Amino acid sequence: MTAQAGGAISCAADAPRRQLRRQFRAARRALPQAVRARAGKAAARILARHGLPRPGSRVALYLPADGEFDPAAIVALSLKRGCTLYLPVIRSRRGWRMCFGPLDAPRRAWRRNYFGCMEPGALPRLLVAPRALDLVLVPLVAFDAHRNRLGMGGGYFDRAFAYQRRHATWRRPRLLGLAFDCQQAPALSAAAWDVPLWGVLTETRLLR
Repeated sequence: MTAQAGGAISCAADAPRRQLRRQFRAARRALPQAVRARAGKAAARILARHGLPRPGSRVALYLPADGEFDPAAIVALSLKRGCTLYLPVIRSRRGWRMCFGPLDAPRRAWRRNYFGCMEPGALPRLLVAPRALDLVLVPLVAFDAHRNRLGMGGGYFDRAFAYQRRHATWRRPRLLGLAFDCQQAPALSAAAWDVPLWGVLTETRLLR
């Protein structure tokens, strides 16, 4: 891989996914904090111009780690529009099952998951199924112009929303990848189990 003008990264489409993850994770981690903050605010403005998130809708977000795009500005926009916010909850590591719990869950609902991350999953009655959401902010390592996504390799999002591959007309929820422009690859090979993103939002555009 070689860096191109504007910060894009060039890669062969058949390059091992492990190598791609290493390169693109390094690219996003290298971004200064000031650049990250501006990118988050710019992305929120772009999303608002497209009428999203819809007022009163159910929006799932994620807690950023390892240089991931921070959805904080979009969270603020969602709260301003009266949305209910959710976080991913891993119910079974062995079964690769994921559902979603409310961000405003009481303290007793919070626990550490299999990866050591805090999640609101200790009170099953508060959890909702993936189909119950309207908009899901999806973290990613890399993406391409066809909205193919390279994730961390766990497969939780692909399994949770696999029904969207089987039912092409199912519109809910919209899966919106969040990334910096420097995470765009010329091409990514899609695996049979990959669930296409509805769109990818960066600091400069909404890719549909």
